[in-house]
Amino acid sequence: MEFPRIIIAALRGGSGKTLLSIGITAALSASGKSVAPFKKGPDYIDAGWLALAAGRPCYNLDSFLLDEDQNLQSFLSHSIDCDISVIEGNRGLYDGIDLEGSTSTAELAKLLKCPVVLCVDCTKITRTMAAVVAGCIQFDRQVSINGVILNRVANARHEKKLRDTIEHYCEIPVLGAIPKLSRQYFPERHLGLVPTPEHDWAKDSIDAVIEIAQNHLALKAIVEIAQQAPGLNAEIGMRNAETKNQVPVTSDQRPKPRIGIFKDSAFQFYYPENIDALVVEGAETIFISPLKDKELPELDGLYIGGGFPETHAQQLADNRGFSARLKALVEDGFPIYAECGGLMYLGETLVLKGKSYPMAGVLPLTFDFFKRPQGHGYTIFKVERENPYYEVGSEIRGHEFHYSRVSNWTGDPNDLVFHMKRGVGIDKDRDGIIYKNVLATYTHVHAVGTPEWATALVHRATLFQKRTSNVER
Repeated sequence: MEFPRIIIAALRGGSGKTLLSIGITAALSASGKSVAPFKKGPDYIDAGWLALAAGRPCYNLDSFLLDEDQNLQSFLSHSIDCDISVIEGNRGLYDGIDLEGSTSTAELAKLLKCPVVLCVDCTKITRTMAAVVAGCIQFDRQVSINGVILNRVANARHEKKLRDTIEHYCEIPVLGAIPKLSRQYFPERHLGLVPTPEHDWAKDSIDAVIEIAQNHLALKAIVEIAQQAPGLNAEIGMRNAETKNQVPVTSDQRPKPRIGIFKDSAFQFYYPENIDALVVEGAETIFISPLKDKELPELDGLYIGGGFPETHAQQLADNRGFSARLKALVEDGFPIYAECGGLMYLGETLVLKGKSYPMAGVLPLTFDFFKRPQGHGYTIFKVERENPYYEVGSEIRGHEFHYSRVSNWTGDPNDLVFHMKRGVGIDKDRDGIIYKNVLATYTHVHAVGTPEWATALVHRATLFQKRTSNVER
């Protein structure tokens, strides 16, 4: 089947590919096309903006967290009903974690047989850019670079020099030129954009980049390049799409276990596949907010993802009734799986600029915050001790990105059940702290690459439901 598709790549991070990817996605959506957005690599924030631009979930494709078949399944199953797919790359086109660039955007482009449009930052450069683009074309002839978009162009004269030399020496079209913008439409924090839930004028930003894309990009030519992508075998994707919609029914016809998910401006980092996986395993998912909700609904389990609890520390600390109820449930065996921001929320205290903010107090941890990342990148951990969610001896891949660090811990070293083969974790190459049916970790996992995660969480929720079904909660 034909799957019109395109990857927006760049020479390095910070070149403007996110703005272009969002702009192209939003402009095509505004024109009436159904756009399937994807983000290459472990990224929640750019994916959130792309989802807002497309009006549908953005899925992550990642050759470290997922194998080739899993990436193909994800792409095909989420593209099959769309007019075009737009994939935002990450870092430089050929950047990866090893000499071969096995985790690079280029390798994903080859796997998907996907045309690449290269976004280039043209600040203080003219003819040399043609040499740079030519080098990218020659570096791996299996990567199909079909066009260039110029970003941060100074003026019409600057644009003409760039356009003429690139088209002459590289024999590929320049598909647009974005001038230097006086306004920052997507504010940045740390190494990424501010998440959309915190961005009150998110829609205004999307509207602005639609106008930029319409005025400065050859959208029709970009679509034509996407439509020239070779056909793909959709059978595997269709099977995956059908499986995703099959929800098992328990043999005793019990109600589905109810798994709560923190979802608000403090906790927002979730792969859509993780939530889908819980549903496929038979759970009912309930979105709740420790910022706004004063009481916990009746639940059988809880999944707390990442986010920025530190930017809402006072509000979280003030909601003591909510956190006290959660702590009481934990003592009764309530299952919780928490990642990064969730780990911090379950701790005793967040310390920000010398001020302490009490959190849920489930785990004996205090967190400090720093200007530089304390953990950033892909992780691999080996499960070395018994826990409610992973088999001992299994090896799990994930990623971490946190500016916090544990400054005080009064627990037992045996409560840290993961050994970090790659990454930082909580303490001295250890991660994954357990308490009863709680497991909290700095590492984020992807449910497609780690299918046992959803199975275990739903199983624990089902056991809790059975045990408490005849007890008033």
